[in-house]
Amino acid sequence: MKKRIISAVLIAVVTLAVSSCSIINSILQQADELANLANCEYSLKNVSNLTIAGVNVKNVTNGNISATDVLKLSSALISKQVPLAMDVNIDIKNPTEKNAALTAMDWILDIDGSQFANGNSAKNYTITQKATTTVPLGVNTDLYSMFSKDGINSLKNFVGSFKSDGTSSKVGLRIKPSLNVAGMQVPMPNYIKVEKKTGSNNNTNTNTNTNSGSTFNPKGNF
Repeated sequence: MKKRIISAVLIAVVTLAVSSCSIINSILQQADELANLANCEYSLKNVSNLTIAGVNVKNVTNGNISATDVLKLSSALISKQVPLAMDVNIDIKNPTEKNAALTAMDWILDIDGSQFANGNSAKNYTITQKATTTVPLGVNTDLYSMFSKDGINSLKNFVGSFKSDGTSSKVGLRIKPSLNVAGMQVPMPNYIKVEKKTGSNNNTNTNTNTNSGSTFNPKGNF
């Protein structure tokens, strides 16, 4: 009986040790994937499913808005609700030999250079080594406060500012990816402004931190 008890204890100790090593290795891998987010390059691919007060912005070309759409926008202003909804598709390029990962992403919507709305998306993505992953981000907000003073003409001009790919010089987006490490959500230290890639080869690095010169350290304080 004594031998059986000793054997059982030994088995339990070995199992716990193996389990602890597995947990530690998992945490180290998560920390490594988190740190590698800072080595990735972020850019705006396009914007899809963009609607403002029920108006499909994709159907508005060269600022020409139909009478039906004008009626929708006017009705929205009267009801004091001008909802904006869009899916922002963000390309995350991982140039390294290791995977990166994220489990959530905070976002800030800027309009005419001022912060207008913010939110969070909680989805898991693995940014594979030497590859580019497209991460869709759903953005929803209400624009009434922006146009309540200047009225329908200002709102029409805003809707007409969007290009065929859903982007607009008036609208910007900042993101802050984060990863769950050992049960704790750990974000990158700064927001990243995502912009369209430019240049003939479409390979301009647009990985821009709002606080330049900062260093991302997964062991530091956030």
